[in-house]
This record gives sequence, structure tokens and C-alpha cells, in this order.
Amino acid sequence: MNGYTGKALIIDLTERKSEEIELSQSMLRAYLGGSGLAVRLLYDHLAPGVDPLEPGNVIVFACGVFAGTIVPAAAKHSVATKSPLTGMLGDAMAGSFFSHTLKRAGYDAVVILGRADTPVYVFIDDHTVYFRDARALWGQECFATEEAIREELGDEAVRVSAIGTAGENLVRFACIGNDRGRQAGRTGPGAVMGSKNLKAIAVRGSGAVAVADNDAVYQTSCDLITQAQGPATGKYREPGTVGNVLTLNRLGVLPVRNFQRTALDEAEGISGETLHRRHHEKTVACAACPIACEQVMKVAEGSHAGARVSVDYETLFALGPCCDVDDLPAVIRAAELCDTLGMDTLSTGVTLAWAMEAAERGLLPPDDGVDLRFGNADAMVAMILKIARREGLGEILAEGSRLAAQEVGKDSDYFAIHSKGLELPGYDPRGMKTYALGLAVGTRGGCHNRSLAYEPDLKGKVDRFKAEKGRGQIAMAQEDVAVLLDSLGICKFMRGCFTDLHEEGARLYSQATGWDVSAQELVEAGERISNLKKMFNVREGWTRELDSLPPRLMQEPIPDGPGKGVSLPPAELELLVSDYYEARGWTAEGEVAPATQDRLGLSGQTA
Repeated sequence: MNGYTGKALIIDLTERKSEEIELSQSMLRAYLGGSGLAVRLLYDHLAPGVDPLEPGNVIVFACGVFAGTIVPAAAKHSVATKSPLTGMLGDAMAGSFFSHTLKRAGYDAVVILGRADTPVYVFIDDHTVYFRDARALWGQECFATEEAIREELGDEAVRVSAIGTAGENLVRFACIGNDRGRQAGRTGPGAVMGSKNLKAIAVRGSGAVAVADNDAVYQTSCDLITQAQGPATGKYREPGTVGNVLTLNRLGVLPVRNFQRTALDEAEGISGETLHRRHHEKTVACAACPIACEQVMKVAEGSHAGARVSVDYETLFALGPCCDVDDLPAVIRAAELCDTLGMDTLSTGVTLAWAMEAAERGLLPPDDGVDLRFGNADAMVAMILKIARREGLGEILAEGSRLAAQEVGKDSDYFAIHSKGLELPGYDPRGMKTYALGLAVGTRGGCHNRSLAYEPDLKGKVDRFKAEKGRGQIAMAQEDVAVLLDSLGICKFMRGCFTDLHEEGARLYSQATGWDVSAQELVEAGERISNLKKMFNVREGWTRELDSLPPRLMQEPIPDGPGKGVSLPPAELELLVSDYYEARGWTAEGEVAPATQDRLGLSGQTA
């Protein structure tokens, strides 16, 4: 089989055994790979209603079709599970060498079942699987675990996906790290690995991935590389996505102090440009990537001297403006701790912002002298350690903002900024109505990466302050483009390198696989995968009331900036959500209608 291996590896941790299964051409063509294949396999192998932290949960790693080939920036892999943070679909992406290596070991996907009785790591050595004792690794950080496993196996070419302290302690937003600094970050897959006593998955792959037309794939890849090194991706290289701080501040959609404000008077001090000028060490790239967007920052002096980590916009927003912290060295240290301990920086920062507000309102008790309040950078850094270890207030905050607010009560859910339990990213939706819809209906919770619905608002294609019919179709199209890229395994930063993603993507897919695939087939694949994600959530208890946004964002108007006074009342959001359901061909209650299931080949999939 070209492009694909046609095989998935099923690993049972309880029985410590494995088996290979065949993946049919029809399944691969329908779900493409990456996110689509991961969700399909999760849906098929997970019994409905299982608690996310019970042994019965399933976790799937799946490569994109171009992994292991020369196609640029196509080294993404998907991790799918039932999320311990949301109780719905846990859908995370990570990049770099792990995906290439897994494909070269002979697998399009790995499905993990059961729970080991003692800590283990799984070593996939081409087509041989070993269950190795990980008790000596338990308690180690993500980066240290990667290095220890490579040293133990005596091979620097081994690639490792591992959890840190947070995953071991079942922090509900724990992530999985690979290739020293890449993360399957959101929705808590690291906690699922921790619940399974699975410290890491190590892979050595020595095989080759065949493509149907080598010359055509080579030429198309060269053309994409040329585009990726030009102006279409320039903003990602310097200063990187952290440059969004000043842009979003100017537009009045930069969330500050737990979304109480939408702009900073002195944004320059916490801006990406200042961060880059003062702390930039180097710029690096993922495997086979011609863009090189990863900005590595380092603190040279002061109390955080030596802190070193890559920083993107969402990390800077969450640990900076959202917590009203303007101490860049502390932000770098906090981000480094999250990466090494294995926690999603975005959920960490937004949950901490909720805690800071709760503490200032007198709803949380003091914690061993940690003065948890807005702007206190030292308290932020100290509390990250406590969350990972579940110590003191960290025990509550490790549950995420939704469950923490439920435990604290006293109307603290009013300012818990999440959708379906997933903390929101760094764009205030009150001033971006298409994006607000994308956040509300997102199947993994509020996520800009799964909808891309912010683009029409920020690019001026629509009136971003207005809620109107027609936005549902726009949000749907943006969501299906995002899932298509995630399923092909192509980095979203490459999307500007295509003139027509579906037409050019179909041509590249056909060159790799030898299958005659049309642009319309890719359009339908994106739609099919999006609908299967929704069907998974419906099966797990989703109801229409979950397609919403936090009370603060629907009751308080924008307080400052160019959108001052603009609001997002519940009736507006209901209009947008209903419009989206209609565009999707769903029922008025938001379930996937039988006719839509029939059209997309999903009939009979509900349980």
C-alpha cells in the first residue's frame, strides 16, 4: 500500500500482549489518517459511558498519510481518547519526528487498551513490541524520561512520547510530550496514560514509506517548500505567533485578568516583540518543516536565570495577560515547568486566572503563604508545581476550571472561562462573533485550532461585531478545513501555501497513494470526520446546552477598546448555534440527522 502501511497495532496493557490489524483501503480513504483515523478507531474500540480515568478508556495515536515521506510540514500525529477534562472527545495533535518514526515502524495507528498493573513503557521496535519496566522512570519529567529511555535502549534514533509528573498524578489537563518540547497538549491525554500506568511509548522504525509517484510527490513538495519559505508564512518565523499580542490588543480582543478586560494599556512590555528582543535564543523547526516557527526563549539573569523553553502566543497569553502577569522571565519559567511536568500551558494559565480571581473574592483559602492574586508572578510559578503534584490548592486546580468551580461553588462558575470544560484560548469571543460560534460548538470544547473560525473575523471578511444567519455555514467550512489538515497530518501553518487546499491536497494525496481522489472527496471526508466527532460526543452524553460559552462572556459587554459596549447575549449565541446546526444538516437539538448520516456513510454508527 502506498502512503499508508495499512496496519494498526492494538496493545493490551492488562494482558501485556499486542496484535496487528488490517486497515482497509475504504476506511483509510474515508478517514484519511491522523485525526480522522484516530477518532474512527476510538469510536470503534471504546465502550460508551466509560469513565475517562478507568482502564476501559482507550487512547489512539494515528499518523497522517504523508508521515514518513518528503512532504513538508506533514509530521503531525493525532492522539484521541475520552477526555478526563471534558468527558467528551479528547482530540490532541503533536508534531515532529515521532509520527515519521511510527509510520516507518510499520503502523498508521496504535490503539492502547487496558491498564498495566505496574508502571511500564511500551517499546515498538519495528514489528516487535516490548513491555518494559518503568518503575525507575516514574516521577521523572517528560524531557528526562525521553533521554533515559534512549540511553537504556542505546539508540538516539528512538523517538519517545512520554508523560511527566502531572500525567502520573492524573491532572486532568496533563499532556503528552515528544521530541523534547512538542506536546499533544489539550484535553488531558497525559492523565489517561497516567491512569493506565503507561509512562511512555518508544518507537524505532527502520522501514521506508512508499509513494505511488515519487517524481510527482518530489516536485509538489519542492513547490510547497518554496511557498513555505516566502511571505505566506513570514509571520510565523519572527517573532512567531507571540506577535499576536499587540495585534489582538489593538483590536480589543486580548483577554486580560481572566477575560475581565480586552486590552492592556502597556501591552508593549508583555508583547511578542519585547519577548523576542530580550529573550530569543534560537528558532527551530519540526521534522521536515521549511517554516521553522518554534521560538526558543531563554532567561539570562535574575531569579529565573536558565529557564529555557519555546513560547507561542497561547502560552504567552495564558501565563501572561490572562493572569495579569507582565514578568516575561516568570512566564518563560512557568512555561518551562508546564512542559517538563507535562501540563497544557493554556488550561494551566486560564485555570490559574480563575483561581486568582476566586482568591481575590475570598473564595479560596491561602495556601502555605502563596499569595494567589492577579499579577503575582511568583505565586503563579509556585502554584504550577503544586498543581502537578496535587498539593494544597493544587489538588482542586488539577481538576481544571469547570470542576474546580463546581467544588468551590459560591457562583464561581460565572467566571470559569471554558466551553464543555476546556479552557478558552486567547481571543475574546465577544468581539469576534463567528469565532464565538466556533468555540461554542467545538467538539473538543472551546478551541481555535479545531474551528479556525477566527479567520473571517480577523481578516475582515465579515462584520466581527455582528451575529447573523450565514455564520453557521462559514464556521462549518472553517471547521472542516481544520479537520482535513489534522487528518492529512499537515501543519495548519501551511494552509496559506495552498491556492486551493482541496484541489491541491487531492492531487498530492493521489500522487502519494495512487488512488484517484477528487477535491470533492476531500471536502466530504472533512465533513464526515467532523460529524463522527459529534456522534462520539452524543454517544457520551452531549446535550445542546453544552454548546455555549461562559456566563461572563454572555452577560458582560466588552469593557474597553474598539468594541467597547458590544455584548454577546444568549439569544445571539442561540441564533448562531441554530444556524450552524442547519448548515450541518443536524436536528434542531443538534444531533446528526439520519439523512446526514446516510449521505456521509455514517449510518448505524450510533450506540
